[in-house]
Amino acid sequence: MKRLGLCAVGGLAVALMVAGISLMVVRAFQNIVDGELKEEMVLKNGSDTLKLWEDPPPPVYLQFYIFNVTNPLEVLDGETPRVTEIGPYTYREDRPKVNVHILENGTKVSFFNPRTFYFVPEKSVGNPEVDLIRTVNVPAVMAMEMASSTALHIPVEFLLLLYKEEVFSIHTVHEWLWGYEDKFLHTLHKVNPKVDPRFGFFYKMNGTDDGEYIVLSGEKNYKDFTRIVRWKGQEKLKWWTTPESNMINGTDGTSFHPLIDPEETIYIFASDFCRSLYLTFEKYVAVKGIPAYRFVPPASLYISGSINKDNAGFCVPPGHCTGTGIMNISVCMEGAPILLSPPHFYQSDEVYVKSIEGMHPKKEDHETFLDINPTTGFLLRACKRLQINVFVQSLPDFFQTGNIRTLLFPVLHFNESVLVDEDSAEKLKIVLFESSMFTSIPYILMGLGVVFGIVFVVLARKTFRRKEEGLEEERAPLIRTS
Repeated sequence: MKRLGLCAVGGLAVALMVAGISLMVVRAFQNIVDGELKEEMVLKNGSDTLKLWEDPPPPVYLQFYIFNVTNPLEVLDGETPRVTEIGPYTYREDRPKVNVHILENGTKVSFFNPRTFYFVPEKSVGNPEVDLIRTVNVPAVMAMEMASSTALHIPVEFLLLLYKEEVFSIHTVHEWLWGYEDKFLHTLHKVNPKVDPRFGFFYKMNGTDDGEYIVLSGEKNYKDFTRIVRWKGQEKLKWWTTPESNMINGTDGTSFHPLIDPEETIYIFASDFCRSLYLTFEKYVAVKGIPAYRFVPPASLYISGSINKDNAGFCVPPGHCTGTGIMNISVCMEGAPILLSPPHFYQSDEVYVKSIEGMHPKKEDHETFLDINPTTGFLLRACKRLQINVFVQSLPDFFQTGNIRTLLFPVLHFNESVLVDEDSAEKLKIVLFESSMFTSIPYILMGLGVVFGIVFVVLARKTFRRKEEGLEEERAPLIRTS
């Protein structure tokens, strides 16, 4: 009977070990979890995934930092500009997806994404409707650039003198951001109604959307979850000079497919960049105790098109490339001399940093990144950081430009950030714990196999020892003498 029990223990140990190893090799339980995730992460009517995608719970904040010019007269005399960063001026951003429609048998979804901003005084340094900032007078500079070396420079010069417009002007933070009535533009509007009489760097962006999106639902392929296939009715952009640069790639940056691999490249279409971007894996991080992969824009994204031929399509006109770190988007900004860069010219040519006194690029403050949970594709934390610059130069037709250097003038930079809220974090932890327990079954079986194996060895040794003791007793003489 004891031998039978011993054999049972040994057999059970072997069976558990074999079962655990077999299940681990074929990834049976992992495949079940992966399959459920793929089925769950589909945009379909009535699903929790659709509800969460339509109105994500974590609050999004938009922080503005504006550069105040402290030596305007010296700049016009050819000296290096000095700027002081003032901020943040923080706004909470509501960006629900509206007019959502399921298309083509559930394979595609259309929607609009309006954005509304609400000022958050407790997260700001001052009152944007009171605080004054001196920076580049974009309407005047734009008009001078367009009219220079043309017959229009005389009437433009007259209007500039009439309204006492200079290269630099002073307005409140609120006016610079959300718009103000400009006398110069107002007069141009009377001549040409297409000219908007108001100007602001984010004018018409509060309470409005950037056009209709059509994305894939993930029904056919989980990797296509929320991938954009059409924007404003177009499958590709029209501003750039190569088919690759005009491609609309990736998602809108708020959602990603599950089961992300650190070797893959994350693509995002950003309408405010007027292009698609890509990010690559940098490191493993944890956000509120939840594991995540951090993806960042690689240096290759910012390298000048004259050096990195993959970026040559963003040189407009062809062959006219900006330096490393600079993105010329004037082609999609109605000709306005607007160029984008990372804040403080981070990851940009050193010449841009040195041309402005007050630039202090830092990775921790100025790098864009995404922290994504690789299992679910859930965005745990993100910072999209961008700087708006204006191209300025001395123009012989306009004395207002004086002897100003030819340079990129930083106007402001912003940080659009999101951090998973506590409630969502706790729910995600539960989901991840349950799935990890389920996928750990093969290891649990192997562990039990090891335990029963140890029990078997211990029992076997005891049995063997008793046997030996019994044999010694049998061999001993019946009468012992001392």
